[in-house]
Amino acid sequence: MNVSLAGCQIWCNVRNVGRYRVRLADKCCDFQEYIDTTYRTAMSYEPFSCLGSARNELIVEIFQKISGFLSALGSYFVVSDIARKVWHGKATDPYQRFMVGLSLYDIIFSSMFFLGAWLTPKETGWLWAVGNTASCTSEGFLFIFGGVGELLCQMAISFNVLMLIAFNQNQEQFAKKMERPIHIIIFTLALFIAAIPLSTQTYNPFCGYCYYGVMYEKCSSDKDEEELCIMRGNKTVEFVMSLTYRVLLFFVLIFCTIAMVWVYLHVRRQELRMQRYNFRQHNTEKHKESKRIRKILSLYTLSLYLTYGIALFVALLPLPYHGQFLLRPLPPLLGFLNMLVYFLPNCLKYQRDHPGTWLVTAYFQVVRP
Repeated sequence: MNVSLAGCQIWCNVRNVGRYRVRLADKCCDFQEYIDTTYRTAMSYEPFSCLGSARNELIVEIFQKISGFLSALGSYFVVSDIARKVWHGKATDPYQRFMVGLSLYDIIFSSMFFLGAWLTPKETGWLWAVGNTASCTSEGFLFIFGGVGELLCQMAISFNVLMLIAFNQNQEQFAKKMERPIHIIIFTLALFIAAIPLSTQTYNPFCGYCYYGVMYEKCSSDKDEEELCIMRGNKTVEFVMSLTYRVLLFFVLIFCTIAMVWVYLHVRRQELRMQRYNFRQHNTEKHKESKRIRKILSLYTLSLYLTYGIALFVALLPLPYHGQFLLRPLPPLLGFLNMLVYFLPNCLKYQRDHPGTWLVTAYFQVVRP
């Protein structure tokens, strides 16, 4: 099958990719389609085409594994902390249970970044590639399942805080009316989106790890030995997955930003009212708790922007090697940054109880079992 969308009959252009040539159909000739096609084509046949050299590939692979390991470790600490509370009979609230869900999805997502090329088929020639087609498909599926679940859980935490602060709903009410449906929706959506490329074999090697996308090889039946054809995968499914993932990421970023601004303005109005009137001590304590929650939500949103936000911005820029030096190590760090935010209140309390303690030391004392 030639490189085209279904039904395309008219060839509009021929692009040179290294020493290969790819024909693009008339409906495929937008800029992003060209970038995606040339990127995957070059990846499929030239070992260092995505990163320029073996040295660059080694650097990116090392940083990707470090960030994936740190994120999975941070998410493990969050899960173990909440599990200890349950083990000792302490009550948990929706926020903590959402954090467990987010951390579990992140462990799956970050582990795929850590394993990376180890699950990539060894025939690709990528650094440390020792896998096969089955391991590549599994990596791609778990990568999308964990990534989508992580993003949706991040949004759920923002929604939970928004309902608590701006709509004066307590955790018991939220747990009774909304929590279970949200968990079911997150799991179902993550599973559905991750399963879409399975039936069309659209999880394939992608610059040293496995992701949704088609795989190309030289057309054996064509007179032009340098023309490439689709060997595995479906171009339409690749386009749908790319669009779905980007729309989801934009939506999560926008929603979390709106929730953060909404909570900030609500707490700010509370401060102005307290300055104008003399409220009782109960309201003062409630306002302090609102300010604390506002700070935590702002830090969670900042973590999202420092990882996925920067990665999305880099993906839209015409950077060398498609910005892989930032795209690969940044997203896995979300779990590690969320861990820092989750334990921050306990660390600040530890510093107050132990004056002169550095914040890094406080984290070590709080996080360790």
